[in-house]
Amino acid sequence: MLLIIGLMMHFPVSLRLLWTEIENLMRSLLLGCLALLVIGCSERPASTTELLPLPQEAVWSKGTFHKSDVNLSGDTSLTGIVRDWLDEAGVKNSEAASGKVEVLLVDRIDRAVVNQDEAYSLTVSPDAIRIEAVSEKGVYWAVQTLRQLAGNPEQGVRIPCCEIIDWPAFRIRGFMHDTGRSYISLEEIKREIELLTRYKINTFHWHLTENQAWRLESKIYPQLTSPENMTRYPGGCYTQEQVREFLDFCHRHQVLVIPEIDMPGHSAAFTRTFGCDMQSPKGKGIIKELLAEACDLFAEEPYFHIGTDEVHFTDPDFVPEMVALVRSKGKKAISWSPGCEYAPGEIDIAQLWSYMGKPKPGIPSIDSKFRYANHFDLFGDIVAVYNSRICNSEYGSADVLGAIMAVWNDHKLPDEHNILLQNAFFPYILAIAERSWIGGGSEYFDGNGVILPDESSPVFKEFADFERRMLWHKENFLAGEPFPYVRQTNVHWAVTDAFPNEGDLSRSFPPEKGLAEKYTFEGKDYLTHRVTGAGIWLRHFWSLWYPFPALFKDPVENSTAYAYTWVYSPKAQDVGMLVEFQNYSRSVNDMPPPEGRWDYRGSRIWLNDQELLPPAWTNSPDVRSPEIDQGNENCTARPPLPVHLNKGWNKVFMKLPVGKFTTPEIWLVKWAFTAVFVTPDGSRAVDGLIYSPDKSK
Repeated sequence: MLLIIGLMMHFPVSLRLLWTEIENLMRSLLLGCLALLVIGCSERPASTTELLPLPQEAVWSKGTFHKSDVNLSGDTSLTGIVRDWLDEAGVKNSEAASGKVEVLLVDRIDRAVVNQDEAYSLTVSPDAIRIEAVSEKGVYWAVQTLRQLAGNPEQGVRIPCCEIIDWPAFRIRGFMHDTGRSYISLEEIKREIELLTRYKINTFHWHLTENQAWRLESKIYPQLTSPENMTRYPGGCYTQEQVREFLDFCHRHQVLVIPEIDMPGHSAAFTRTFGCDMQSPKGKGIIKELLAEACDLFAEEPYFHIGTDEVHFTDPDFVPEMVALVRSKGKKAISWSPGCEYAPGEIDIAQLWSYMGKPKPGIPSIDSKFRYANHFDLFGDIVAVYNSRICNSEYGSADVLGAIMAVWNDHKLPDEHNILLQNAFFPYILAIAERSWIGGGSEYFDGNGVILPDESSPVFKEFADFERRMLWHKENFLAGEPFPYVRQTNVHWAVTDAFPNEGDLSRSFPPEKGLAEKYTFEGKDYLTHRVTGAGIWLRHFWSLWYPFPALFKDPVENSTAYAYTWVYSPKAQDVGMLVEFQNYSRSVNDMPPPEGRWDYRGSRIWLNDQELLPPAWTNSPDVRSPEIDQGNENCTARPPLPVHLNKGWNKVFMKLPVGKFTTPEIWLVKWAFTAVFVTPDGSRAVDGLIYSPDKSK
């Protein structure tokens, strides 16, 4: 395969892209072969098959580079990156050392299809490591691969012998924090960046202003960051000195920073401070001064984001003038889409969001469409994110720049830890990290969506392999981080067709009398569907606007479905259980559930015919405000439900009614369920369990 790919690299890009469908089919075969090679070589460290993201090309050979001292040589402008890693691993640099590490700057990496400036070649033999790259960025990513291959080094590094040719499919691979609504310390953001660059994330989108607060210090208008002008986390702001130090940190980690001042909407903090709207003559003059000051502060960053979303434009010249100002500062202007409408040439980059965000010819795009972690559940949505092609493209191009995973917190969360935990931050960023690096994907949220396909399919096998590697990193490089995801590719359910409840959510149907493959009710047959995963969407809430696939192809209101499985436990044991029927978005002011109920739909769950009741909720449904800390509504924010498994087969049965798809209590009704057995502390899935609707092992 590598020979064929190598030959194809000499053809024009357009011809090479015709190859990608064949290449995708061969990728799974290559991964399987690589796994067999690794398994057959006992001296390799465990991390060999856990690389994340996967490299574009890799060939493993026998032997290991195992040294406690090395002779580091090569381009002096690049060796510092390698030296930092060697120092971290406790490896000494000595000219007399038998092991050699060489770093070379080359004109190009021949087999890299796109993004030569980030490409690298890595060759490891028992006595030498050789890194070739076009730029400092490529060397940095090569070191991240070495760091993963070495695992947690003891007494020097152990690197399996290999040849890797690697490059990113997309230029922008990033994440966004909404620090305008929810202040996050720079110490925390730097910690996240340091962790995520190990997975070749290279962009931080910094949303600095919102209705709640203006977080960026202005020397011209210091009153903007006064606590009295903030409605959330008052006093939380970033000084210009802190910003400069932070940018230096990001540059050392090869991270592009995209600062954003949202305008003219999402600007209540501005209006509170100055007593005028941004689009008024006075307001426009002030925002121009602020934008110019911010552009100067972020002088080395090539982009500046001006927002323009969710606002009524009263001044048709406002946005063109802001774009012109950004360009006059030597930067490219980014705008949300949907937002202000542009023709080619009127904006430099459009960042897609919501179902209406569509790429336009002649306007480069960043894809954040359906990539909002604040709306995701813990299990189902990661399937869609991992499988989704970025802008429905195999590789990046001049018009397709990459993807950014956004974390919005319209609803207040209590602290930084919960921002990461309740948004399942690390699992979703790792999914974006791999997809934006390797490219490809099986669909654009329009095939299986959030539902895993048949286990024999290449798509399922690819996701299962990603899950395996991700969980390895959870337990190793990301140990101790808020990381609620557990294995779900072994969890199997039977879900019935939906029965008509005519608005009576308590109404009973045949599955409550006994489990079967098929039911007959009022002269009509109702079948069961087999589905895999710890979190199953029957109907995705985005289906209000977009044909976002879930389990039911044509769901209707006032319906009741049932789900069941049998779980084999090799022993009697006390375990935990993640249970959830309504994942409460971090961006919608939905009401917490009533006491004693899981949700507003009447969802119920039984284990071995004993009903499992919900916990005591921390928030009351009588008080509704986005400024009240979101509590334990979501399963990630509370301890697992303590339950007992008998030795042998255990029955799990759920009733899943739904009324209207939007209600006064819940705007985005999520017809879904989450159920999986975990360790009592919730850190991982219970080992040795078999989930089988028909009790087959």
